[in-house]
Amino acid sequence: MDSSVASASPSEVTISYPALRQFAEAVFLHIGCLPDQAHLAAEGLVAADLRGIDSHGVARLSGYVRLWEAGRVNPRPRVRVVHQTPSTATVDGDAGLGLVVAPQAMQWAIERAAQVGTGWVAVRNSNHFGIAGHHAMLALPHAMIGLAMTNASPLVAPTFSQERLLGTNPIAVAIPALTQPPLVADFATTTAANGKLEILQRKNADAPLGWVQDADGQSTTNANALKSGGALLPLGSDREHGSHKGYCLGAVVDILSAVLSGAGYGPWAPPFVSFLPLPADPVGDGLGHFFGAMRVDAFRPAEEFLRHMDNWIGRFRQARPVPGQPRVLIPGDPERETAAARAQTGIPLAPPVLADLEALGQKMGIALG
Repeated sequence: MDSSVASASPSEVTISYPALRQFAEAVFLHIGCLPDQAHLAAEGLVAADLRGIDSHGVARLSGYVRLWEAGRVNPRPRVRVVHQTPSTATVDGDAGLGLVVAPQAMQWAIERAAQVGTGWVAVRNSNHFGIAGHHAMLALPHAMIGLAMTNASPLVAPTFSQERLLGTNPIAVAIPALTQPPLVADFATTTAANGKLEILQRKNADAPLGWVQDADGQSTTNANALKSGGALLPLGSDREHGSHKGYCLGAVVDILSAVLSGAGYGPWAPPFVSFLPLPADPVGDGLGHFFGAMRVDAFRPAEEFLRHMDNWIGRFRQARPVPGQPRVLIPGDPERETAAARAQTGIPLAPPVLADLEALGQKMGIALG
């Protein structure tokens, strides 16, 4: 066994972060990506596994390949600005991988913020971009607050609806601090992301009540409910627990990402899985994203803000935990701690994910690990 691959448990194999990233990069090169774009895509994809968001990492790699095989991903996109002002831009992703389009768009937001204080970029004609937090965090080294969001395949029923009209539509905000780790909030606007359902399906496990509804609009624990006409539920799960708030958040993401940019929105957002057809009556181009970068010194002296962020974080860390819990977490703590651990010990892969990657590697002549 290669030194980059180790046994994790009887049901898992652990692969080092560099080896997994190198494998993903080789796959992206194989489908025709330019070397710099393949590196960018692999880095964004495996960032999810490193941070413990396994539902959005290499478990989706073969899905990207299938989209390319179906002619829905352009491996060498010419990402370009099609409309702009000093602080804003609309970007056409040329049907590229969202993992390539998103960091370029975020960079343009950062450049605008550097010039005029804030930068805002809306993207159309893109594809799934991995975890939103990876892109929001690109602003942190510039002493900027970063924001990233995207619309997604329509799998979510709005409150009181049987129809699937929205995606999981995640939001991420990354806020720098002085000596404390940055605050990174990265969350879907649904009770759970579809990728978590996929993990349960691979384990033949039930979903917690409140994650999904069946085809009749009734809450169910069947992790396969989407395959029989069911839907994911907005954050809050039902009206009594605030699902209308999750619905509102998902709607805002859809509008900023897609209606504003000219991407497919609501039920017209293209599906991630290649075997489902594109909408017969499209209203826009591809998936949409929305990015923001805000220079903190556009609002107050940077060191003053960063010092107060340290104070904010420190005070919340001192909060008395409820009985049975060791501490109060700051948004981003679990992912940061997981990343530090996995950078040392490697990334565990569930057997179905490992088998999928090995099959993909054999098909392309690429060794895993």
